[in-house]
Amino acid sequence: MKAHLLLCLAALAVSSPASDRPNIIFFIADDMLPRHFNCLPEGEGRNLTPNIDRLAREGTLLTEQHVASPVCTPSRYNVLTGNYASRARNPEFLRRTTREGQSVIDFNTHILPDDITLPKLLQQAGYTTGMVGKNHVVEVNGLHQFPDFDADVRNPENRAHLVANHEKVRRAMQQAGFGHADRVYHNNPNFLGLRDVAVQNMEWITEGGVNFIAQDHNRPFFLYFATTVPHGPTDKPRSWDADPLMSAVGVLDKAPDVQPARETIPTRLAAAGLPVDDHTANLLWLDDAVGALLNQLEASGHLDNTIIFFFSDHGQMAKGTVYQGGVHNPSIVWRAGGFPTGARNSSLIHIVDFAPTILDMAGVADHATSFDGESFLPYLNGQSQDPGRALYFELGYARGLRIGDWKYLAIRYPEHAANMSLEERRSTLEAYNADRRFRHMDIVTEDPTEPFSHFSAVPGGTLTEARSTGAYPAYYDADQLYNLAADPAEHHNLADDPDHAEKLAFMRTELQRRLDDLPGGFAL
Repeated sequence: MKAHLLLCLAALAVSSPASDRPNIIFFIADDMLPRHFNCLPEGEGRNLTPNIDRLAREGTLLTEQHVASPVCTPSRYNVLTGNYASRARNPEFLRRTTREGQSVIDFNTHILPDDITLPKLLQQAGYTTGMVGKNHVVEVNGLHQFPDFDADVRNPENRAHLVANHEKVRRAMQQAGFGHADRVYHNNPNFLGLRDVAVQNMEWITEGGVNFIAQDHNRPFFLYFATTVPHGPTDKPRSWDADPLMSAVGVLDKAPDVQPARETIPTRLAAAGLPVDDHTANLLWLDDAVGALLNQLEASGHLDNTIIFFFSDHGQMAKGTVYQGGVHNPSIVWRAGGFPTGARNSSLIHIVDFAPTILDMAGVADHATSFDGESFLPYLNGQSQDPGRALYFELGYARGLRIGDWKYLAIRYPEHAANMSLEERRSTLEAYNADRRFRHMDIVTEDPTEPFSHFSAVPGGTLTEARSTGAYPAYYDADQLYNLAADPAEHHNLADDPDHAEKLAFMRTELQRRLDDLPGGFAL
């Protein structure tokens, strides 16, 4: 992490009194598709989400919001640190960087107890900080690993391990800056260790958020509310119609009742003239969580002084790549009365901008140079963005840069991956597939001769990026150049076009400049 960032806490300055500072809720959903948003053309009229619709109608839709690394761990790192995930310092990430000769950003970029984070900075500024829901970014050591995925959760020993794991995750979140941490999923439900609890429980998370808001707050508060839906499992028996007593800590004594009853979901969808399927049902379930938070804010007298961010962790149409389908990811910012910019803002906004923006809103001064991002509060307040904003992207073996309508992608595999023998390929694929079988999850391929994806050096790629592996015409080209104004789908690679040689050279130079400022040794 940048050396000057380490001085942030000591230099912290608060420019606004506590009474003038807003409460802030950062609602981060998991793997939402464009079709899940009524406020986007792809989803208009396809969902029953009155509360999310309200946020979009009364707030501002950031139509050109982007992420840097479109899978959940680095995206959460970006949100909570304001920095690119290649700045991670956790041992696993650093060891792999040394082994591969370049940084490889996947699910390996973790926040450590001594890292400077957004919630720590807000704590220092007098905020009460809390989080509920999905972690998947803060490092947690010593978790119990269950040898049998199908073991009975009702076995007292297994329940005790789940509770102990939850307590370790909760303490790690506190060390990351969240004074209050509860109802935590360390990872997605499939990775909690037991099949019985590999189900969603939206109400359990929501109850934790409602309880935090309902506390007697004499200081402004920040709540990081991270759902596990609509990420898989999405099928009815393991998501919106699962056993409401199943949670990350095992079987609950009583089902939470902070949201409308699950059995009303099909009735409400049918009354709205919508199909009852796992898309619509899970989205209404998620929307009910938003409604529960809004209701509690109003009941507690906090609604008029609260800013709400609604964000999904990354784009889903090309997850595991830095194509636009992975990095373009509109989000919503809401406050009572709206923002001067109005209902929509088309400024180029990056995920690393959230932390400096939230600190700006909180009246915390002198942090613009401490992050890879910048505050976009001026744009919400009506200021026009200067042309030339550059957005940097990094994931797996891919790097990218967008400046205006031009975008450049570089795919570079280290020598050991590029020269992997057939036997090494077979061993790598078998190890990946064995873990999938242990959890009764889908297999992508059994063929060790399949090419690698941008995200992983596993033959054929992993399920994470299966939707997009090989799906773009120039997917396997090492250098790719696109004019997004003329080619928004990124189907026409201009890197070998002599007419665009100058633009290619410019974009490569600009990307290299940013790589030179980051650790990891990725070379063009």
